[in-house]
Amino acid sequence: MLFALLAYSGGQAMSQAVHGSRPEFTSRLVAAAIERTHHPVRYVSAYVRIPYPGGDVPADTGVCTDEIIRSYRAVGVDLQKEVHEDMVQNFEAYPIKRRWLLAHPDSNIDHRRVPNLMVFFQRKGESLPITAKAADYAPGDLVTWDLGGGVPHIGIVVDQKSHWSGRCMIVHNIGEGPKMEDVLLNWRITGHYRYFGPQR
Repeated sequence: MLFALLAYSGGQAMSQAVHGSRPEFTSRLVAAAIERTHHPVRYVSAYVRIPYPGGDVPADTGVCTDEIIRSYRAVGVDLQKEVHEDMVQNFEAYPIKRRWLLAHPDSNIDHRRVPNLMVFFQRKGESLPITAKAADYAPGDLVTWDLGGGVPHIGIVVDQKSHWSGRCMIVHNIGEGPKMEDVLLNWRITGHYRYFGPQR
């Protein structure tokens, strides 16, 4: 019993050493997202074979999901690995089979699709209320939208505020590379999440 308690305590300490407290993790994640706005990225949505784990499309290309993936990678969380592992165990929980008619997980692309990330964040993070009040969305929160016609989009709330609206800004890539913009309420919000990394 004592050994088990010590092992558990050691695991907790290691988890805290890797991820820190939630406020610390959020602060680093937000900083990583803002840093992404300094990178030139061409919007390229083509399927690309990438290594696993730790794989990425070419650094000067990407879509909206790649900015989320790269921000989390900067703080030690590999969404490619985490999403793939959950999909291997729980494939039926994800929309990929119905939406893309695939019979098995694909670590090259699964984590780069907004609907899959929505399910993953619901399952492994916190799913929060969707409201039209900007104050309900905190730095580090992940937000998904329907841009119209069922086109999904994702971005991350950061701690920089718009001078004219007072709202927290969003880091996202909607076609012109990663930008920080006051767009939280520009489209219909379809998801609101928090994710602090895997709980080992």
